[in-house]
Amino acid sequence: MTENQTKTAHPKGLWVLFGTEMWERFNFYGMRTLLTLFLVNSLLMKEEDASLIYGGFLGLCYLTPMLGGFIADRFFGNRNCIMLGGLLMAIGQLLLFTSASVFGDNIGLATAIMYSGLGVIIFGNGFFKPNISSMVGSLYPKQEKTKLDTAFTIFYMGINIGAFLGQFICPLVGDVKTEGIRDIHAFKWGFLAAAIAMAIGTLVFYFLKNKYVVTPEGRPLGGLPSKNESSDYEEGEAQSAVFSTKALLVSVVAFVGMFFLFHFSVDGDNVVKTIIYPIIYACGITLAGLILSDSSLTKVEKDRIWVIYIISFFIIFFWAAFEQAGSSLTFIADNQTDRDFFGWQMPASMVQIFNGLFVVALAVPFSMLWDKLRAKDKEPISPVKLAFGLLIIAISFFMIANQVKDLGSSGLLAVKWLILLYLLNTCAELCLSPIGLSLVGKLSPKRFSSLLYGVFFLSNASGYALAGTLGSILPATGDKFTKAKELGIDLQAVLDKTIKPTAEQLQLLDKHQIMDHNPIFAGFEIHNLFEFFMVFVSLTGLAALLLFALTPLLKKMMHGVR
Repeated sequence: MTENQTKTAHPKGLWVLFGTEMWERFNFYGMRTLLTLFLVNSLLMKEEDASLIYGGFLGLCYLTPMLGGFIADRFFGNRNCIMLGGLLMAIGQLLLFTSASVFGDNIGLATAIMYSGLGVIIFGNGFFKPNISSMVGSLYPKQEKTKLDTAFTIFYMGINIGAFLGQFICPLVGDVKTEGIRDIHAFKWGFLAAAIAMAIGTLVFYFLKNKYVVTPEGRPLGGLPSKNESSDYEEGEAQSAVFSTKALLVSVVAFVGMFFLFHFSVDGDNVVKTIIYPIIYACGITLAGLILSDSSLTKVEKDRIWVIYIISFFIIFFWAAFEQAGSSLTFIADNQTDRDFFGWQMPASMVQIFNGLFVVALAVPFSMLWDKLRAKDKEPISPVKLAFGLLIIAISFFMIANQVKDLGSSGLLAVKWLILLYLLNTCAELCLSPIGLSLVGKLSPKRFSSLLYGVFFLSNASGYALAGTLGSILPATGDKFTKAKELGIDLQAVLDKTIKPTAEQLQLLDKHQIMDHNPIFAGFEIHNLFEFFMVFVSLTGLAALLLFALTPLLKKMMHGVR
């Protein structure tokens, strides 16, 4: 191999991180396909509550990286946090396996174990996630930082090979129907498969880290922060953050104020909606403010950090739409979709698999597209790519809104439309997620690298929290009307308020997890699936137009970074 080839090839450490992240995503996405169906079918929760728990769980998974990033930067180092996180996630999946094994005898105990399992996974993910992303950028010498968009796209492909495997294997063993009747005891095997995958990922990293996860000079990457060398930093760059006591106190007060502001702006008594979501939103805003209070920041560094914040805000709307995959879109796939796939009845939880499949197929073509445009000096800057991502997802939801417009309460959506939705969502994701990760790597001062990834993941967390809120406004699907009819209740008339149900009928509807009213969002009543999907079209479409408009300003604030 010539010296020139050596320089253009990606470091072997990228493939170790790729493999570790692949198994972790198998574990995470595999479990995610089954979670809401398990909550509704085995633990007998309402779809609305399952969506809120799903959004809260995902949101907290992206809130804890802030803590994990801070602990890694200050105390443990990246590699120790990755191994600790992997171990915790494997234990969390085993707790879900236990919950899915005991619910038949004691549903209260099973629910408590389920919450414990989700809690352990949340903390494990917090240690794992920011540390593996921030190590990718450190594998490359300074003169090769332009390769980061391509490196993150390859890394992203690893994420999605794992997602694809998890979304195939976990539903295959965990979402089982015999003659149309779901085996509610099978979910445990899906959770067990996820636990095994996480254990494999942690072992891969443990055995290969010392040999391959190294700096361009061959020193171990992600070790204890006390072992960092000054050559790792940009010339003239401060090597540690400087937060004053006053700034820290102001942050605590700001957090409390923001928490109560969000807490009192939602109604109802659902703990996820009134406590967890306000914590996620308040953390994001507070941490963003704290980083900007650092007295060592230069004008250029401040401008670049502001670009990360503005991008992070827009990303919230993308994830709010994209993450309907695990809640509302899974319920629609389960209850109002003809899932005949070339003569095979696909499990509802497996329909999500197309996202992982399309990313694996399209990651390299997208990477080649950016390389080709860069060679011709026509590559759009990162914010433009992100705006295109938002526009594409708006188009995908507009398409599905038109398909469900005339379904009524008994029509079935053809599964091909959900597959096309996932294809467009994947194209949007490839314009947005790896590019966003890469942008944080390029714009972050090194002393804030993991912490700013924490902020970026907080925008994901806020997006997932919003996804949970929006998923919970899913109106009644076809199966609810059929069930109500069997109970002798005209559900459409109840929802239209043309008949007033008796106390006995209300009890029956509640027992069968059927809502007796249409959901409300921002003061508007959501009557049908068309109106439900148009909420996403409006939010993402507006965000895309605003981001396009802001691009010239962002380009200026990036000070030469593309």
